[in-house]
Amino acid sequence: MPAILRYLWDTGKENIMTTKTLTVGPFQSNCFVLSCDDTKEAIIADAGDEATRILDYVTTNDLKVQFIINTHAHIDHVSGLAEVVEALSVPVLMHQDETPVYDNVAASATMFGLPVPRSTKIDRFISGGDEIKFGNVRGRIIDTPGHSPGGITIVFEDETPPAAIVGDVLFAGSIGRTDLPGADHNVMMSTLKNVIMTFPDDMIVYSGHGPDTTIGHEKGTNPFLLSLSE
Repeated sequence: MPAILRYLWDTGKENIMTTKTLTVGPFQSNCFVLSCDDTKEAIIADAGDEATRILDYVTTNDLKVQFIINTHAHIDHVSGLAEVVEALSVPVLMHQDETPVYDNVAASATMFGLPVPRSTKIDRFISGGDEIKFGNVRGRIIDTPGHSPGGITIVFEDETPPAAIVGDVLFAGSIGRTDLPGADHNVMMSTLKNVIMTFPDDMIVYSGHGPDTTIGHEKGTNPFLLSLSE
């Protein structure tokens, strides 16, 4: 049973944030639609592709999207961005250090033999320590570079258990690549040791690819995190 369902079964407590995962595009990246159950206000994290699917979920659930946030700007996480922005007329948030990666999306598309996605402007730069809010849900931005120079994690500490949208920093059983332009293996390992491993064990991790997991599970099984504990 997934950690979040097991927690609800054991305690009967409910949270006010609904997290919908949409796995999209040729790279099977995860787009997250996060919504406040009290107000229907929502945000989208990483509109990676298949904009129609993302928009259909928003429309079907009568959500009021406040903004879109990029955990990072690799092509598999931003290809659907312009189309979603055009349909919803909402601002886009991203870390300023991620600008060179975002500016290189067309070249990345050509390299992978994919159509070049349309670009859209970044309306606001965010960084560690900033807070975001939609409805009654509050999130905190934490800088988590390594996989990309301006990678961020969004932490929702008020949820029970707490949750984090981590982009491609951490996966179930693995970590993000560090052989891409702008990536840095030493920075990545520092982020994992000094940031990710300080999160509580019960925190649910929503990764940019693959299934969700928990910090505690990864500490006990992920070889990259285990190496940092030695």
